Amino acid sequence: MLDAFLKAPLAHRTLHDVRAGRPENSLIGARAAIAAGYGIEIDLQLSSDGVPMVFHDDHLQRLTRHFGALREHTAAELGAMRLTHGDEPVPTLEQFLEVVAGQVPLLVEIKDQDGALGPETGEIERSVCEILKSYQGPVALMSFNPHSVAKCAEYAPDIPRGLVTDPFDPAEWPDVPIERCAELATIPDYARVGACFVSHQVSDLHNAALQNLIAQGATVLCWTVKSAAQEREARKVAQNITFEGYLA
Repeated sequence: MLDAFLKAPLAHRTLHDVRAGRPENSLIGARAAIAAGYGIEIDLQLSSDGVPMVFHDDHLQRLTRHFGALREHTAAELGAMRLTHGDEPVPTLEQFLEVVAGQVPLLVEIKDQDGALGPETGEIERSVCEILKSYQGPVALMSFNPHSVAKCAEYAPDIPRGLVTDPFDPAEWPDVPIERCAELATIPDYARVGACFVSHQVSDLHNAALQNLIAQGATVLCWTVKSAAQEREARKVAQNITFEGYLA
């Protein structure tokens, strides 16, 4: 089911380059990735009226000229905003799918809505899976939150799904309880959620828990590769990469 995701590198948050007027997670960045023959990785957040939006952060200020939480705005309001370093809207998932249209593989990360990688999730997963039911093209779902991946298994069992993983250093996850970080670092939910891949932090590919999954036959992607030299090292372990800042 994952063959399409192993053939070409995956452009992290689209093939973005602010110097060229291509913000991350933008429609123009998607078109650039397609033209270059890359797969695409994107992030999803949920608008106040329940629409999945292609956007990485919880808050607006890093990526737009607006402030506050994305979740406080409707899809129409977000679509009227412009991403910085370009003249691009904050796109809905449906708008993004119309552009990609099955031309390249699409790896979709559902951002944690619980706030602490816990069980309070389900709304965004239901919406995303409903939209993807009619999509014609290679697509896979993933999240740092195993509860989110389990919801995807419930709502769309035929869509490949995986876990986004890293060492879960509590210093990098200040809103997540230390005990939860320690639990997630062992990647205990792979079988439970029916995952068929992990996307692991590139600097941590020799992690013992990851190596254990590899021994069991798991497919490994990695994030975020930022140079050709780093790519060469990553490919000694990972079967594909998510990249930015250079042409993989």
